[in-house]
Amino acid sequence: MISIHKVEIKEKKLLHEIVSIHLDTFQGFFLTFMGRGFLNQMYYCYCGHRASDLLVAEEKGKVVGFLAYSSDFSDLYKYMIRTRLIPFAWYSMGAFIRKPSVFMHIVKAFLKPGESKRNEKYVELASIGVDPGFKAKGVGTQLIDELKVLVDFNDFSYIKLETDAVNNNAAIYFYEKNGFVKERIFETDEGRKMYEFRFMGNTEEKK
Repeated sequence: MISIHKVEIKEKKLLHEIVSIHLDTFQGFFLTFMGRGFLNQMYYCYCGHRASDLLVAEEKGKVVGFLAYSSDFSDLYKYMIRTRLIPFAWYSMGAFIRKPSVFMHIVKAFLKPGESKRNEKYVELASIGVDPGFKAKGVGTQLIDELKVLVDFNDFSYIKLETDAVNNNAAIYFYEKNGFVKERIFETDEGRKMYEFRFMGNTEEKK
């Protein structure tokens, strides 16, 4: 039986296991290239930030999935810089040495939340990953269901996420199956085509 709960900032062993799942799930992605140390700091901040959280799914004491989200992405990044600047700088330097062209990507990543700030209040599903050995067993859906329960749709307009629009059929199907609807397609500065998905909640229950 799978249990889901929020990760406490002191649960460093869970953070380590979550990072391992991230590395297995998102091979070839920018954040994976940044390395284990960078990811540890990032997910640590999700646990400590006032408007963000990290959910973990466990089965018999084994971490089988996770979900990171925030209702104030701009402030989350400010929190990261304010509280973990030196560790982030250290791990970013390692990535820069391995691949100098990564520098501008790092800068844009930290500027993006402020640039994309919107007037309406929403929750951003930033990252979701499942242990490869537990794929197609409903772990991802259970994590999203838990997020839907935690979000007060009288306070927030929707849950938002972004995912690749090209060669990403499995993920697109997964989000649509879980009630997310395509809001728009856009292109990043690097030419990467992305979908923005939204889950609006039960509008009949909104006051």
